[in-house]
Amino acid sequence: MNTTTQNHFALFGLPVSYEVDLNTLSEHYRELQRTVHPDKFANASNQERRISVQKAAQINEAFQTLKSPIRRARYILEMRGVEFDDQRDNTVDPMFLMEQIELREALAEIPKNDQGLMKLGSLQDDIQQKVQQLTSELGELLSEDSDEAMNRAKSNLHKLQFMDKLQQEAENVEEDIANSL
Repeated sequence: MNTTTQNHFALFGLPVSYEVDLNTLSEHYRELQRTVHPDKFANASNQERRISVQKAAQINEAFQTLKSPIRRARYILEMRGVEFDDQRDNTVDPMFLMEQIELREALAEIPKNDQGLMKLGSLQDDIQQKVQQLTSELGELLSEDSDEAMNRAKSNLHKLQFMDKLQQEAENVEEDIANSL
């Protein structure tokens, strides 16, 4: 098994697709890890142990990439030649940015009491719905094979990253409220 030249999908025997069966991915991950786990090479040469550790690390990285919708989308886009510059790729449409500001303000205004949990639940449902919509659109765009679709997918991915961060912030607020009650 030559993991160094395979893309992440080929490594796990999966087609290149945004839609990934996470159960199949996990099964293939466990199988691959069993074959290269460093413990199996405890009595091997230094070089064989080093190669085992490198392969295990590659398998872990590939698994983490494919199991995350955001990392998977970015990986597919990069496979298709889309370049990312995380320092400069921050242009998102103004309407989306206004929506982000409004959602963040709503999150900041949630009181740290029982009513806050109810308001937060409603806000989290709204965020989850937007994440699902962006994820669905991203899957559709990545199934197309045009430059326009890839550019739109890249923009959509940036939006999804914003929403994911907001979702994490909402979870932190939920934890703070739960700890204060």
